[in-house]
Amino acid sequence: MTHTIRLLILFLSLGWSVLAQRNPKPFVIPELTEWQGAEGEFSPSGRIVLSSSSKELRAVAEELANDYRQMFGRQLRIVRGSARAGDFVLSLKPDHALGLEGYHLSITEVTRLTAATAQGLFWGTRTVLQLSEQHERQALPQGQTTDTPRYAMRGLLLDVARKYIPMDYLHRLVKVMAYYKMNTLQVHLNDNGFKDYFGGDWAQTSSAFRLESEVFPNLAIKGASYSKQEFIDFQERAMRQFVEIIPEIDVPAHSLAFSRIIPEIGSKEYGMDHLDLFNPKTYEFIDALFHEYLSDDKPVFRGRRVNIGTDEYSNAKEEVRERFRYFTDRYIKYVQSFGKQACLWGALTHAYGKTPVANQDVVMMCWYNGYADPTEMKKQGYQIVSIPDGWTYIVPGAGYYYDYLDTERLHKFWTPAQIGNQRFEEQDSSLLGGMFAVWNDHYGNGITVKDIHHRLMPALQMIALKTWTAHSTTIPYADYERQRPLLSEAPGVNELARLAAEPAEVYSQASLNPRSELPYEEIGYNYTVSWDMELADELIGTELFRSAHAVFYLTSPQNGQLGFLRDGYLDTFDYTLPKTGKVQIAIQGTNKGTALYINGKLRQRLDIQTVYVPQQEEERLNTLYQAPDSFSPTVYRTGKKMHYHRTLVFPLRRAGEFNSNITNLKVYNYLLHK
Repeated sequence: MTHTIRLLILFLSLGWSVLAQRNPKPFVIPELTEWQGAEGEFSPSGRIVLSSSSKELRAVAEELANDYRQMFGRQLRIVRGSARAGDFVLSLKPDHALGLEGYHLSITEVTRLTAATAQGLFWGTRTVLQLSEQHERQALPQGQTTDTPRYAMRGLLLDVARKYIPMDYLHRLVKVMAYYKMNTLQVHLNDNGFKDYFGGDWAQTSSAFRLESEVFPNLAIKGASYSKQEFIDFQERAMRQFVEIIPEIDVPAHSLAFSRIIPEIGSKEYGMDHLDLFNPKTYEFIDALFHEYLSDDKPVFRGRRVNIGTDEYSNAKEEVRERFRYFTDRYIKYVQSFGKQACLWGALTHAYGKTPVANQDVVMMCWYNGYADPTEMKKQGYQIVSIPDGWTYIVPGAGYYYDYLDTERLHKFWTPAQIGNQRFEEQDSSLLGGMFAVWNDHYGNGITVKDIHHRLMPALQMIALKTWTAHSTTIPYADYERQRPLLSEAPGVNELARLAAEPAEVYSQASLNPRSELPYEEIGYNYTVSWDMELADELIGTELFRSAHAVFYLTSPQNGQLGFLRDGYLDTFDYTLPKTGKVQIAIQGTNKGTALYINGKLRQRLDIQTVYVPQQEEERLNTLYQAPDSFSPTVYRTGKKMHYHRTLVFPLRRAGEFNSNITNLKVYNYLLHK
């Protein structure tokens, strides 16, 4: 072996040794688009150092400090001055390469975060928080990244019309979205059920509009809608987290909520969920509705975009297609007249015709290529959002589309460039980005906000990954799935009610006193909660536990049996407590149902139940979340069936007023009984 070869081998071995010591790319969601690892780690000092007195810079720093305190119980001080070891340094500097949302993160003895905009800087702080929560001392791996998104719109559509979603949850959802750099939430404000589920009778079919209207005071569902002010506050708080809220008023189909208050604008030919496109009063109504939310210097709709719907209208006749195109063009321009960018659902292949439709600075959501051919829509000049139904539609518990998105398939094959069976070039100039959707098609099916969130969370993380990194995603799916549970939902958010990372007995109490409080609000799927009882006579409606979202009854108000209430749905087991004696009770909950064990033996499992559609008065059905006393599914006619869910995220916060002696309370974050 020559001297030169020996030196080469020595050089290579030393080089590999150095590389082996460098920190590998750390795990965050979405994945960093690049990473150069260094050696060692950063240990935080407790300071955030600002490079200037910019208000935008300070606002981002305050969000970081608040979130850091919520997550780690440590208050970071915000200061000006020179940096020292352990400091976080935030800077805003012009950098065309970073764009609006990119950032540069350099982690040495000092962590320096730089961006061209406050939004990019804020996204960088999300990376810092995710890295911090994966280390018990919040240390960060040294290295650097210039992290920029592949697509400008990364979002979610949430149907709040057919399932009332309380405003407090929407605020938490925005925090979750922001934590994963998702920047768009479209709120689908109006819709209706399918008349087939209501005996073919439009008068019985449920519908809802969820936003206060002073022009049409009887339009919004009382007790299950948003006031103008709380919707404004919601949008403004979301803006501070760089999440854009796109309000959607869906017309001229999906519009039963409107024809219900003004019957003459409903279509007699195509159904009352279709507005009559040939009736001048239809346009008077829609003009007035949009004007109410878009006019004035400080309109109710605060963001830059508004979605006008325009999907799934009949195309049976040429004159109807042409009138639909006229309608679409009119409301694109009407929204634009208030300085907003119009968004709409793709329907112009379905509604083919000659009537021109505005396409400049218009965002089209392409969901099904038979309704809007994406290639043709690109030729016509629309900005396209990829939201293909066969890839990205969740309809909880319905039995069609996805109950949970196929995240492995999305990881392997999908980016926003894949719309249905059409594949665009990555980052095609017409592609604005990608979204997924949660459609709550089935009224009264037992699905709760907790159940929606359980489905939404893995989808949100995956869509965040694939819209930020797209074809550059490198982490294997198995590794991604293994590490994904290591991350929080968001600072201060635990909607899944996870109480420990590993299977364990997470809480126990020797004796439970009436009216006492526990340190946890609730425990989420999969869990076991057990207790022993020395029985005494209990009044009907006696509660064992209550949380902000549910009640568990020792004697339900419906029939005195063991049962539970969530989102207005009351379900009971076929078990009534004896008047005297002793009994050991265990409740197990999964995302499929709830089981009761008596003295270690399975008594009943409340799984998904196929029932006929429940018949309820319209207002009652739309206010289930606000009416927590007596809803249960009712078989009332043959015909359409529904999958009724009987799940429970178990409440733990407050004990009720009971007479029995309850001991040996144990809470496990796994299924104790198999």
